[in-house]
Amino acid sequence: MERVLQFTEEHEAFRDMARKFFETEVTPHHHEWEKVGMVPKELWKKAGASGLLCPDVPEEYGGSGADFLYNVVVIEESSRSGNSGFFVSLHNDVIAPYISAYANEEQKKRWLPGCCSGDSILAVAMTEPGAGSDLKSLRTSAVDKGDHYVVNGQKTFISNGQLANLVITAVKHENGTISLVMIEEGMKGFERGRNLEKIGLKAQDTSELYFNDVVVPKENVIGKDGQGFRYLMMKLAQERLVLAIAAVEATALVQRMTLKYIKERMAFGKKIGSFQHIKFQMAEMATELEMCRTFVDKVVSEHIAGKKLTVEASMAKYYSTEMQKRHTDLCLQFFGGYGYMMEYPIARAYLDARIQTIYAGTTEIMKEIIGGSLGL
Repeated sequence: MERVLQFTEEHEAFRDMARKFFETEVTPHHHEWEKVGMVPKELWKKAGASGLLCPDVPEEYGGSGADFLYNVVVIEESSRSGNSGFFVSLHNDVIAPYISAYANEEQKKRWLPGCCSGDSILAVAMTEPGAGSDLKSLRTSAVDKGDHYVVNGQKTFISNGQLANLVITAVKHENGTISLVMIEEGMKGFERGRNLEKIGLKAQDTSELYFNDVVVPKENVIGKDGQGFRYLMMKLAQERLVLAIAAVEATALVQRMTLKYIKERMAFGKKIGSFQHIKFQMAEMATELEMCRTFVDKVVSEHIAGKKLTVEASMAKYYSTEMQKRHTDLCLQFFGGYGYMMEYPIARAYLDARIQTIYAGTTEIMKEIIGGSLGL
């Protein structure tokens, strides 16, 4: 079926390169990374050398100045490979845009080249033990000391938390407003806690971060003081779209591996894919996937055109991630006992899928946004 998104020959050539990168540099090593709980920093530098990091960043800051469809290609090929440890889309499409959109010229020149080369790995620290989607409940404080802020607080569930060199951190001022500050590796009082043990995303480092009287120069404030909440809200639509793109491709991967299995697995003298129940469920899932992909592609194309899509992005995130969770669960069932064995990729896909309906705004938060748009 022809895609809504229009990829050129140049996009497809880039896709071939990205696919080869994930197939050779990521997939063969993923199991080992799951054992240690993170990917090596060298992988980030290899990705940077291949042009896979922040391709849409302008050339003067180290990127390729490419359109966002190149970012889409990286997201799709990452999910297609089954990658869930190398959090490249978080770096490229969620965090780097805060720098591109809101940082001043000096900050862009200071931070973006390393983000594009892989020498600097990004994290964003919003979530706290007592504050998730409710950003107004943040407690990490930034006390004004003239030419710098003194930051104190704790963050949790921070993706790339162990590896990150640059951490965009949401802090609250005494007047209750929120700002975004860049806390850099090596700043005194900035400490990383344990690498959190999760049920899925085993190769992805997720950490607690602690800030104990961290001196942050005002040159590290991103954008204007007190505008952090607005900046965070402005970028949430793209973050949710990125997850929708990944969910669609992850669902397609699960369906492909299941289709292969049910065409080979025999029961009662027949290939199990020939049983009407399984055949019909596969047909239903294939149809739902194509319909979801078409909607997500449409929203992405409108996002690229510059339209404000808070509600549509919430719809895309909610539906695609719930679809991924449902389909992965159903496909695992077709594998029988083998589906419960970690040596089968469907088992890891099942565990990795569970977080999709939680981070970047839970399904319930997405429905609140959608319901609110209906006047409810």
